[in-house]
Amino acid sequence: MGDSLITVVTIILAAILLFVFPMITMADRTDDISQIAVQTATVDFVDEVRETGKITQDNYDDFIETITSTGNTYSVDLELKRLDENPSKKTASSSQQTIGENTYYSIYTTQIEDELDKGTVYLKQGDMFSAGVINSNQTLSEVLKNFFYQVTGNSSNTITARHSGVVMVDGQ
Repeated sequence: MGDSLITVVTIILAAILLFVFPMITMADRTDDISQIAVQTATVDFVDEVRETGKITQDNYDDFIETITSTGNTYSVDLELKRLDENPSKKTASSSQQTIGENTYYSIYTTQIEDELDKGTVYLKQGDMFSAGVINSNQTLSEVLKNFFYQVTGNSSNTITARHSGVVMVDGQ
């Protein structure tokens, strides 16, 4: 009876070592590849917007298509800080209330998507644009780690990307 129990335990350990750990390793590598693809797509999208001064429906759709081609679902957060130049003169005094300071106001993902439905979103030199991407589903790696390690939890996101920059040209 003792030999049977040891044999069963040995078979279970062998199965874990031969199948489960390599599967976890492959799932981790898949997440790494997805991370690189999403980071690259995010950088390319933001840099294209910065260099052209506009966001078109086509380049936004291409960006979304590229990141979803990894097989995961993502939450995309866009932010555009528009430069609002105050044309008033600056005062020569060193008072706290100077006139003519440049300020920024922000518009976010839903507002940008609403503008894209109407046409191209044009930006001007000095505007700031940023994009952030976070996976919203659990990857195979997260599921396996949750099952075996009970460490990562359901709210962990393994695939994230963020990039931002200042627009270099006027889009119009």
